Amino acid sequence: MSSVLPILLLLGPLVGSLAIFALPVGKEASRTVEIVHVAAIGFLLVMALAVGGVTLASGPVGAFGQWVYVDPLAAIFVGLVGVVGFLTGLYSLGYIRHDVEHGELTPFRHKLYYGFFNLFLFTMLLAVTANNIVMMWVAVEATTLGSAFLVGIYGKRSSLEAAWKYVIICTVGVAFGLYGTVLTFSNGSEVLADPHGAILWTTLFANAKALDPMLVKIAFVFVLIGFGTKAGIFPMHAWLPDAHSEAPSPVSALLSGVLLKCALFVIIRYYAITMQAVGPEFPQTLLLLLGFLSVAVSAFLFFVQQDLKRKLAYSSVEHIGLILLGLGFGGPLGLGAALLHAVNHSFAKALLFCGSGNVLMKYGSRDLGTVKGLLRVAPVSGVLMMAGALALAGFPPFNVFVSEFMVFNAGLGSGWIWLTIGAALLLTVTIAGFVQIISGSVLGKAPETMRKGDLGFATLAPMGLLMALVLIFGFAVPQPVTTLIGRAASVVAGGPATALEPPTPIYGIAPQLQLEARR
Repeated sequence: MSSVLPILLLLGPLVGSLAIFALPVGKEASRTVEIVHVAAIGFLLVMALAVGGVTLASGPVGAFGQWVYVDPLAAIFVGLVGVVGFLTGLYSLGYIRHDVEHGELTPFRHKLYYGFFNLFLFTMLLAVTANNIVMMWVAVEATTLGSAFLVGIYGKRSSLEAAWKYVIICTVGVAFGLYGTVLTFSNGSEVLADPHGAILWTTLFANAKALDPMLVKIAFVFVLIGFGTKAGIFPMHAWLPDAHSEAPSPVSALLSGVLLKCALFVIIRYYAITMQAVGPEFPQTLLLLLGFLSVAVSAFLFFVQQDLKRKLAYSSVEHIGLILLGLGFGGPLGLGAALLHAVNHSFAKALLFCGSGNVLMKYGSRDLGTVKGLLRVAPVSGVLMMAGALALAGFPPFNVFVSEFMVFNAGLGSGWIWLTIGAALLLTVTIAGFVQIISGSVLGKAPETMRKGDLGFATLAPMGLLMALVLIFGFAVPQPVTTLIGRAASVVAGGPATALEPPTPIYGIAPQLQLEARR
């Protein structure tokens, strides 16, 4: 169905970014910059939810001759960009004001921050709504442009080094994605009656069984390496800890909560084509291998970190590994678990990265050896940080527990028993690391010289909303979300878009633990 909604969705952050760049520089203009920013992210949230609602009610929507296309799979990631982008954008107001007041940012950099923030949102939206596979690659490459300036916004040696490392590694990595894109296009143009149709993912997916199997396999390997670099998959993750730790905290939340998932979305698109063309065994084996390695390596690197934000960055690599395991286990349950875990991790990680921003504003340090007694110094921030850490560690009743349980359930059900047990044992290392954060930094003894008092409403309110989402998705995943996930899982598996069965309450928690396509 052709619709103007995807166009409006893309125009919101793009127009907001251009308007902010066009505004003058100065303390008086800074308030106008913030007003335009809030209007842009508010419009983005409304349009993202509207596009998701139309997709849910009427099926896929497209625009520009199907170059822009939102099906149930894309709608999930559009929703992530809209919700997490809106909440981290709100959190930015208090966080960036603090940096300006303390001389960390000039009014000029204040304007640049909000301009590139909205540009970053636009490029991520373009990546997840692109049906043209070349435009999909261009959009993922373009996300580097907006986010690299945000990583190096402070202009310090460490932040500039992290920004350049990010640009170089991701540009080289995503070049492999271009090779995969070109191979896929050339493969499709050879077998399709209309070679121009090979540029569209929907056409390639519909004719996947006619593609050359060997070229499909080679293309998928290139795609997995290329876009896997941007997704933070081991061993292509080297840029991630530096970029996450040096960027402003709301940008770190976007990088971890949304950008990694956008790159993963592209991999899922090619994964669907590959399964149709050569069967599930080849792509699933690759995903299981890289997923398990990502979990194994990141768990130990996570545990030894003393920098809070670097610790959270390695946690992101681990959770990307869990998503890959869910995709690799396959079936309606594995695919659904992977997609739900992508959503759950985004909310929980955005919460904790915003919490790290509060820690940095309060203590002036990210060193866990210095940050002690947060609960006594800033009680609300302490409670939210503790809840976020418990959520990411996978404790009930938080949302990550639900999707992790589903991933392991899918692994056992698909016969990968020892791989599943190994991944579960590795998660105990991560749990120990989060308990370390809670016992030392949140519950420890506060420094005597530390001034007590919580941060302002502007930083606490967005965290409170993220905390609400973490709990809601832990107790009862909303029915529209379960329906979208069920239809998206069915699309990836090559079947019709079908809804999920209603959630079944289990010991007071009402998650969907068995994602099965309606027969």
